[in-house]
This record gives sequence, structure tokens and C-alpha cells, in this order.
Amino acid sequence: MSALNDTWNTLMKHEQPSNTPFNTAATAADLSSTTHDATGVCRRSILKLGFSAFAAAGLGLPLATRAQGSATAAPASGSGKVVKLVPSADTVRVGQMEPDMAAAVTIRSGDTVWYDGTWTNWGNEAKYGMTFKEREPIRKKYPNGAFSLIGPVVIEGAEVGDLVECRMLKMRPIDWGWNSAPPGVGALPHDFKPYLRYLKFNPDRTLAAYVPGVNIPLKPFQAYLGTQPAGDKPTSANLAGNYGGNLDCAVLGVDTSIFLPVQMTGARIWTGGSMGASGEGNVDQTSIETAFEEMRIQYVVHKGAALNVPMAETPEHWIGFGFADSLDNALVACLRKMIGWLSSATGISPEDCYGIFSVAGSFRVTQYANQTGTVYATVPPKGIHCMLPKNIFAAAMQDRISGFIRA
Repeated sequence: MSALNDTWNTLMKHEQPSNTPFNTAATAADLSSTTHDATGVCRRSILKLGFSAFAAAGLGLPLATRAQGSATAAPASGSGKVVKLVPSADTVRVGQMEPDMAAAVTIRSGDTVWYDGTWTNWGNEAKYGMTFKEREPIRKKYPNGAFSLIGPVVIEGAEVGDLVECRMLKMRPIDWGWNSAPPGVGALPHDFKPYLRYLKFNPDRTLAAYVPGVNIPLKPFQAYLGTQPAGDKPTSANLAGNYGGNLDCAVLGVDTSIFLPVQMTGARIWTGGSMGASGEGNVDQTSIETAFEEMRIQYVVHKGAALNVPMAETPEHWIGFGFADSLDNALVACLRKMIGWLSSATGISPEDCYGIFSVAGSFRVTQYANQTGTVYATVPPKGIHCMLPKNIFAAAMQDRISGFIRA
């Protein structure tokens, strides 16, 4: 018993306010004990967990709850409307989320937003064939970030303490993109001269020709997806926090659900940074940067939900994040949050969760931002994401975990 107390005390030393950027003090989600299904309908079914529940309470987490849910990432619901959103000067802000901007669209939980295209970086000013020299003045116009953020999407009934599930249904790139290494950034900021390489995509938008004989499979994702943080000041698109933001995670493609805590009434969701593909680590600090001809995201609100940090779910994995000033600290932050989440979701003791992540979890570098002299500063600069495979759990436990995320 004393050993478990020592474990709890160690983990409890690392707590994080809900609206601050990720840091080494990040720990488990602040969890509630009310369960909901995928449409946000409340089902109060508190599960008694005996000694494991006492362990969760010792971590500063409530009792884990049981709710039936899909063991795979949630499919698109047949209910809800499709609402069109066209990027324009009225619906796009470059480099920041603005809390006082009028809603781009207002929807209800379960509706799908049909983004009739997204913009390239810097307000769609990035054009195919521009030289590096021609683009530098454009880059420097937007010190808060390069991403052309479209939004906000306001969801009726979404309140602080709820969770928005963003179901990524479709992302079709335009026919070109680029990869570049601006001066003073990336894992090797001084090894190479700055470069800018344009890539053409095949008609099916499945491959990008990088150099002769090398074709990169396209796996589109949105680098930036966030709810508006509390407060009356703009939030830089360079930042990541408990609201999401600059997650820049290459595995969050089609058929992924991304869960974002609501920080303001209506959620006010912004998204940008359309990518064709990226290696995990993003070592030269750019992916295949592009724009989308079309994107569709279904938004589902889970009332009074359990999470106060972003997570994601694919058909095969649950994914958590940690960001900090170093990869070491980012891994620790990610691990602590994932231990707290898994223990509360399943009733498994924290020390056994620690072991599960050691033998089955995959901790990968999300991004390695190493700015030594540039117009941008990614904050926090280092990211780790954990991929926990679903197939290690029995079917009933997979349902329980899936329901807990949405509860």
C-alpha cells in the first residue's frame, strides 16, 4: 500500500491548469463521472471499481465510468445537416484565432461542415513556382503563424466543460504542394542552405513526386485544429495547448476523431495548415504544405465530458499528446497524462498502466521545432504523441474506453 501511495504522490506533483500551453507539468485529464453516448445524450452509470477506483481518486481523478461505445473511431452519423463554409476574407485569419470574430457558420451537434476548399499558408499568398526570395516578404508579414485558419465554427449548446469530437471525414488536396527549410529552423538548422521544393500530385491525389524515382504517398491531415481559448486576446497559431491548436500530428487523417475541450461558449473551432503528408518528427519543420479542394468534418458535442486535454482516436489506436521545451520533458508529460487517462477509463492501477505503455505503447516524435533564427517560434517547440493499440484490450474493455472518452 505504501508503494502505491508513493506512486500516487509522485504523479500528483505534476498538475496543469486547463487553459495553459502544454508543459512538463502536464498530467491526466480532469475527469467527470457522467457518461454520454456519441450524440451527447446523458447516461448516468457510475461503475464501482473497488480498489482501482481508489487508485484513480488518489491521482486526483474521479471514478472511471462505463458507457457503451464503438471500439473503432466513430463513423459519420446519418443525422445532422451538411453546412457549407467557403474560405474568404471574412472567414479566414492568418496566424491566429480571434475571439471576437463573427461566426463563419453556426451549426448543431452532429452537423457536418463542408469546407469548400482551404487556403495555402499566408492567406493563400503562397503560389506554385514562387522563388524562396519572392516568398520571404510574405512569410514575414505574419509573425503569429503561417496557417490560414478558417472559422470560427460555432456549435449551438456547446459550453465550457463539454468536449467536441471532430470526425475527419474527407480531405482532398489541390494538385500541388511544397516542402521547404527556411533559414534557422528544423533539426539541422545550420547543415543546409535554405531550400524550397515544389511537388506535383497525381490526378487521384494519392502520390507526390519528390525527386525522380521517389513518390511520397499522400496522407492528408490538418496541422491545426483548436477550440478558442478563454479570454479576449487572439491566440497565435504557433501555439499548442489544452484547447488543441498546433498539434501538427501526421497520423490524424481521414477516419480519425480528434477530441477538443470546449473553452468558450459555442466552442468556436478553427482549423488550418492543410498538409499532403508528413513524416513523424517533421524534421525540416515543414510537411508537404498544400491546400484542400474539399474537406468535411462532422462535429459532435459530448456534454460534461471527461477530458480536459486533446486526444485522438483512429480505427486502430488511441492517441495522446505531450509538448514541452525538450523531447525528454514532452515524453514525460505525454506519459503522465496517458497513465491517468487509462487508469480512470479502465480501473487498471496506475503502476500497471505504466507497464502497459512500456510494453505496448508507441511514443513518437510529433515535431522537432528547433528555431535558431526565424520569423516564427513554435511554442512549445517539442512534441511527443503516444499511440496505444486497441487490439491489446478485450472487446468489452475497448467499448468501455471508447465510451469513457466521450463521457
